[in-house]
Amino acid sequence: MAGTVVRVQMAIIKERLSRHGHFGTLMRMYGRPTLFGVAESFCMITFAPLTDSESHSMYPAGGGRRRRVGTSGKVMVVAGLTAVLALAGCSSNKTAGHDSNNNGQAAGSSSPTKSGSESKKPSASPTGSAAQISVTPSAASHTNPLTPIVVKASKGTLQDVTVTNPKGVAVTGEFAADKASWSTNEVLGYGKTYKIAASAQDSKGNVTKTDTTVTTINPSTAYPSVVPPPTANDIGVGMPLAVRFDKPIQNRAAVQKMLTVTSSPAQTGAWYWLSDTEVDYRPETYWQAHTKIRLDIKDYGKDLGGGVYGESDRTIDYTVHDSWVAKADGRSETMAIYQNGHVVKTMPISMGKQATPTHLGAHVISAKNREYTMDSCSYGVCHGPQHYRSKEYYAERISDDGEFVHENPNSVGAQGSTNVSHGCINLNQENAAWFYAHLGVGDVVEVTNSGGPQLPLSDRIGVWAVQWPTWQAGNATS
Repeated sequence: MAGTVVRVQMAIIKERLSRHGHFGTLMRMYGRPTLFGVAESFCMITFAPLTDSESHSMYPAGGGRRRRVGTSGKVMVVAGLTAVLALAGCSSNKTAGHDSNNNGQAAGSSSPTKSGSESKKPSASPTGSAAQISVTPSAASHTNPLTPIVVKASKGTLQDVTVTNPKGVAVTGEFAADKASWSTNEVLGYGKTYKIAASAQDSKGNVTKTDTTVTTINPSTAYPSVVPPPTANDIGVGMPLAVRFDKPIQNRAAVQKMLTVTSSPAQTGAWYWLSDTEVDYRPETYWQAHTKIRLDIKDYGKDLGGGVYGESDRTIDYTVHDSWVAKADGRSETMAIYQNGHVVKTMPISMGKQATPTHLGAHVISAKNREYTMDSCSYGVCHGPQHYRSKEYYAERISDDGEFVHENPNSVGAQGSTNVSHGCINLNQENAAWFYAHLGVGDVVEVTNSGGPQLPLSDRIGVWAVQWPTWQAGNATS
C-alpha cells in the first residue's frame, strides 16, 4: 500500500514539474525494506540550474537573508516534494558517506550567512590582514643615530613594537595616541644594528607582523673635553670656559652653534678660536661673584666638518665664588688682595729678576698644590746655571711658563724690596699659607710694573690679554 502511494505521488510530482518547466528534476532514492515493507529512504532532490536572476534572488551574493521565489508554481513544487518525502520516510539522520549541518543540508553544501551574525576571530597570520606596517629608516640605509626609528601602521593599529640593540637591550619608545605609529625616544648609538619586531591589527581583528633592522653610521668622532673639568665646579671670576676637541675642526661656524653658555645673572660673552682644536668663552669683564654658569655642548650625531662627527653631548654647571683679585706691583714690591672689591690683606713680595721677569697682565690661577717640585725644565731650561729643581710649598700656578705664587724662605730678605725670583711671586710662609687658603682656581693675579712682557694669549689662561673688540672678532660667526 505504501509503495503504491509513493508511485502515485511521484507521478503527480513529475506532472507538476513538467508543467512548470523543471525537466531536470532528479530523484535518487536509497533504501532498504522495513519490517512493514515500506522503503526507508534518504531522498536528495536536485533541480536543474536556475537563471542568473533566480539564483541571485534565492542566494544573494553577499550571503544575506534568503528571499522567497516570486511564483506560486515554485511554492507548489516545494509543497509536493514535502509530501512525498513525508510519505516515503525521508530522514535528516546521518547515513554512511554523508553529513548534514544544522539546517539539514547535505555535507559539502554551504548555507547562506546572515550579515553581521558572526564575528571574525583575530588571526596570527599576515594572510588576509588589511593592516600594513612600515619602518623608517629602511634596512638598506645607514642612518644618523639622531634619527628616531618610526614604525607606522596603515589600515589598522599597532599592537606591539620592540626595538633591541646588539646586546639585546630594549630601546625605549612610545605609541602615538591613536596607536597608528610608534617612535623611539632614546638616542641611538654609532655603528650599531637594531632589531625591530612589530605587529598590527586591522578592523576585522586580523594580525600582520614584520621583522626588520636599522643600522646607524659609524664615522670618525671628536670628543669635546672641557676646562675647567666638571669636578672643578667652584671657580673664580677670571676663569674662561674652554672646549678642546681631540681632532681638528673644519667647520667652526657649525660647531660654534652647538655650544651654548648661559649665566645668571646674564652677562655678555663671546667665543674665541685659539686653534683648530680649541675654542674659549669669556665675558667682557670678569664674571660677577656668585654667578651660575651652564655650558651645553650638543654635538652628538652632528657633522663637525670633514666627515668627523661629535662624539658626546655634555652639560656642565659651574658656580663662581666670591671675587678674589690679587694685584701685584713690581714697583712697590707688594701685593694687595681684594675680596669682592675690598682690600682684605697686603703682603710683601719678590717677583722675577731682570733676567727672568714676571709676565705683565691678568693671570688666572689654574691649579694649586700644597707641595710641588719646581723644575726649570718645564719651560725649556734643563741645563746650565739657570737650571733649577726644588720643592716648594703652597704653590698656585698662574701661567704655563713656570710662574707660581708660592712660599720661598730663601727670598724672605728680598721680599718687599727686590725682585730676585725666576719669574714666580715669592711669599713668606705665613702669607703663602693665607693666600693658599683663600684663593684658588679661577681667581685672578694682576701683575703690573714687573719689567716683563705681556702674558700671551697662547699661555694656559691668557685670555684677558686680548681686548674685548678683538676677542669678539675671534669667533667663527663674526
